[in-house]
This record gives sequence, structure tokens and C-alpha cells, in this order.
Amino acid sequence: MIKRAFDVLLALIAGIFLLLPLVIVASMVRLTSKGPALYWSDRVGRNNSIFKMPKFRSMRVGTPAVATHLLRNADAALTPIGSFLRKSSLDEIPQLWSILRGDMSFVGPRPALFNQHDLIELRTQCGVHQLVPGLTGWAQVNGRDTLPIPDKVALDQRYLQIHSFWMDLYILWLTFLRVVRRKDVSH
Repeated sequence: MIKRAFDVLLALIAGIFLLLPLVIVASMVRLTSKGPALYWSDRVGRNNSIFKMPKFRSMRVGTPAVATHLLRNADAALTPIGSFLRKSSLDEIPQLWSILRGDMSFVGPRPALFNQHDLIELRTQCGVHQLVPGLTGWAQVNGRDTLPIPDKVALDQRYLQIHSFWMDLYILWLTFLRVVRRKDVSH
């Protein structure tokens, strides 16, 4: 209950402070590529339920809905500002909406794409599927895009075992440092 109240309060505060960047980024996405500013992807939430998660669109319209590392040529699929949006994590700002709705939390395992069956299966076996997915998580601050799926799941499982309000604050702090340094981002 404390975590949910913290999520809502922080999402509202962040939404107010990020309103101008939201408008600027949305405008830049629209001006530099065809298609909508937001991309709504089907993601796996708590107890393996599917929800729609918004992100600023960093890929060209028509790019297959698969994990970036599975694309034949991910760099060619990026919009002109897509790489910048991903490396700066600005593409993630619209997920504040998912946090306000309760589909996501600030901290938890990153929500899998609906078709990442190997990740979903491993998380389910370890009980991680019981957690609300997060904007950031223990796996993200310990390797982000560079981790193989079994290692991500092991870190998600560790978070399941030890998570607390103070652990979440620590993860948020580490996330801030990694985003500023653009550490462990592959695209």
C-alpha cells in the first residue's frame, strides 16, 4: 500500500515537472518521422496479464514487435532521434501513465513483450510474475540491455526475495546514475 501511494505521488510530481519535456519530445518524434508520437506495446504485467504500455516511438512505423536484439538491423529501424531517445531513456517518460493506472510501478521487473515467451516462462517458474512490473528494476541497474535472459530473471528473483521501500529508493538512485551516464544501453 505504501509502494502504490509512493508510485502515484511520484508519478504526479514527475508528470508536472516533465510536462514541457513531454511536449517537446512528442513534437520532435512527429517532426522527424511519420506516424504517431506514442507507441503502445502489449506487455506482460502482474500475474502474466497483458496491458498496453506507452513509449515515445523510437522505431519506424512497421517495425516488428520484438525485442530490439532480435531485429535483423536494429539501427536501420530507428527513427532519426530514436537512438537518442533510447540512450537518454526519454522514450520511457509516457510510462508514467501506466504507473498512474496501476499497471506498472516505478520499481519492479521490466515488463516483457507479449511474445518474449522464454522470459515470461522463466519469470513464472521463479514466481517473479507475481510482481507489478517497473519502469526500472534490479536487473536494469545491474546490466540493463547487456544481460542474458537467465541472468535478468535471476536478478528479478533476487528482487522478489529482498524488495522493500528502501531497496526501491536505492534502485531509483542507481537508475538515475546509470541514465545520466548512459550505462549499459545497447541501442
